[in-house]
Amino acid sequence: MKSIILVRHGKSSWEHNVSDDKRPLKSRGKNDAKLVVKEFMKHNISFDRIYSSPAKRAFSTCKIFCKALGYNKKDVKVIDNLYDFSGENVISVVKNFNNALNTVLIFGHNHAFTSISNIFGSVSIDNLPTSGLVKLNFDIDSWEDLTKGTTELLIIPKDLK
Repeated sequence: MKSIILVRHGKSSWEHNVSDDKRPLKSRGKNDAKLVVKEFMKHNISFDRIYSSPAKRAFSTCKIFCKALGYNKKDVKVIDNLYDFSGENVISVVKNFNNALNTVLIFGHNHAFTSISNIFGSVSIDNLPTSGLVKLNFDIDSWEDLTKGTTELLIIPKDLK
């Protein structure tokens, strides 16, 4: 059994004249991420590793989760190919995970995460919103065999307010 937990970055700010990958989180993005990780912790889900897109808004969301979960942010593996909007690169990264890993958290972007959730999950999602989290389970032993799985958990920030 393998599981991926996809977390879309928090709401980012467009107020700064910076490149897309350097956009910071808005205060709402930080607050929503804190709400989601608090709800996530109630499910007592253990994981083996955390991966993040290098984009500032994704890694900042990741750091909020790390702090709440007691995970050392220095142990997060940042992968350039997770800065992906179509999902193809993310799927390729997942298929190349070490098979010793059973459950991983991935911080990244839309439309990639909505697309992956719909391709591989059992619940149709119109749009995974910012700070949204979805957990997908797969009845496989090897990541390269990634196939249709089941959606176990969906946490949406607005549902927590």
